[in-house]
Parts: sequence; structure tokens; C-alpha cells
Amino acid sequence: MVKDRYITLAHGNGGRFMRELIEEVFARHLGNPALDVDLDAVGLDLPQDRVPVVSTDGFVVQPLEFPGGTIGSIAVNGSVNDLAVSGAVPAYLTLGAIIEEGLELEVLDRIVASMAEAARQACVAVVAGDTKVVPRGQGGGLYLTVTGVGHRARDCRLSMSAIRDGDAVLVSGPVGDHAVAILLAREAFDLSGSVVSDCAPVIDLTLPLATHPSVRFMRDPTRGGLATVAHEIARATGFDLVLEQTAVPVADPVRSVCEILGYDPYYLACEGRVVAVVAAEAADEVLAIWRNLPAGHGACRIGSVSTGTGRTGRVILRTEIGGSRVLEELEDDPLPRIC
Repeated sequence: MVKDRYITLAHGNGGRFMRELIEEVFARHLGNPALDVDLDAVGLDLPQDRVPVVSTDGFVVQPLEFPGGTIGSIAVNGSVNDLAVSGAVPAYLTLGAIIEEGLELEVLDRIVASMAEAARQACVAVVAGDTKVVPRGQGGGLYLTVTGVGHRARDCRLSMSAIRDGDAVLVSGPVGDHAVAILLAREAFDLSGSVVSDCAPVIDLTLPLATHPSVRFMRDPTRGGLATVAHEIARATGFDLVLEQTAVPVADPVRSVCEILGYDPYYLACEGRVVAVVAAEAADEVLAIWRNLPAGHGACRIGSVSTGTGRTGRVILRTEIGGSRVLEELEDDPLPRIC
């Protein structure tokens, strides 16, 4: 297989080419003591005094490689982060790869290598997987599905139902970096820039908060960004979420691209940020915890939960000039194939 340049349908037929693809690309990069390519299932070792937690997600990104990551690193970090914001410690991943005929093997090799590096950084092991090849024109080069398994403390009580009137809303860093990095990588608007995706594991940010008595809820603002997380909270609780425009961190290059193209940074995806709702009196303490971590030095208090007046369940942005506007729930997809 090492002499081949492109994926062919033969790489998915269950024969020699498929075996070589698994052994020479996937197992070579992702191999670990828990991964046995000769088994159809694997046993998992989880602490008996902890609650098992499982999450699954699909990843469709265009382009497959971009500044700050690849579809492979997003697949690992996205799955790890879904576990982390639930208060869990990620431990294992499984991988399903749908590969389009014609994908360059060199590109696939780089992507799987990036997955392996992301898994090492997140301290997780890929323990099982599957590959399929679809005919040319029936896929976007590569689609990945990852299931993550972790464990959390039995006294972890993170839930939207725990959110109360007056709670503070925090974010661990600038928003919109990932979406703008993808946008610029597509070169669809003759724009260029140095924006790098924030794609990274957030476990260092979430682990100190998982059983903190004043932390109500955490979520990673991926598709739909900060505004969509805010709407999910508002819809589930009936409270208004009031965001302060001057407090929400947006990097200058991201803000510039949004102003040029008319995008709203509050709806743009992140891949390494955490939104947390905490009791107001604990906001400064939680911010101090985050700001002492490399991944959280840009953390800010960006708003609050309110019972509102009249109609509730809204997301309201207080603007820098003293007015306010309602951030409506996302309908159109501003950037398809983003994560």
C-alpha cells in the first residue's frame, strides 16, 4: 500500500488493501496497548467508584486541514470536550472513518497523525475503530465519527436545571477563532490572515470545576457558537441570558473579518472554549482558577442570568453604546462544514 497515492474502493473491501490501510496508517499512529486490530470489541477498564459517561459525535470539516488543526484533531478534541464539560475525565475513544475514493493517502496519514497527537495531549486512548470507503463524489474526502467514554465523580451535579436567577455567565477565552480560521483557509473571499483555530482539549479548564459547589453548568460553544449555547440555556430554564458586548472577548483579527463580511462573532464556532454558568458570588473565584491556567488566561465574565420582564427565555445583548438587542436563535448556517 505504501506505493499507492490515493484511496481506492479496494481499500474498503475487507481484503489486503484494507488490512494494510488499517495497519500502516491507523494502527501505526493510533496504536496503544488497548487497541487490538484483530478484535471486534474491546473491554474497558473504568474506576468502579465513578459514573461512566459516554458521548458520540460526527465530524465533517472543509477543508480537512486548516491553521491550528485538522478534521482529525477536531474529532479527538470535540469528543474529549463533550465529556469534559459534562464533568467527566475522558479515557477512551472509538473511531469510525468514512473515506472518499480519491483522497490522497499522504493527506490521510497526516490527519491520522494529528489525531494521535491530539489523543496524547488529551491523555485518551483510541481503543476500537472501523473504516469504510465510498465512491468518488459521494463524500467530502473524509468523515469521522468518534465515541468518547469517560468517568465522573458521583457527586457531580452539573445541569441546566441547577441554573438560578442572578447567576454569572463566563467564557474561558475569545470566541469565533475556529470558524474564522476555517473561513480564511477556504480562501472563498480573497481574504488572508493569521487566525488560528482554538482547537484544543478543555479538560484542564473543566476538571477543577466539575464538583465545585457553585458551578451550575458547562458547555463548549461549537456549532452555533456562544449565542446558541445561550439559547439552549434560555430555552431550558425560561430565564433570559443577558450578555455584555463590551465583555465578550473577540480577537481583533476575528472582529475585523466579521466586520468586513457581516458575520456576528457570537454565532461562530469555537473548538477549545468553555461557557460556564456559576453562582454570582463565585464568579471571581472561578475566573481566578481559569486565568491561572494557560488555556484560560483570556477568561471573562460576559453576562448574567435574569428572570427578565414580560417575555422570558430570550438572549439579550447589551451593546457598547448602552442599548440592547435580542440575539435570535440561529436559523441559516453561516459557515457549513465547520466541525
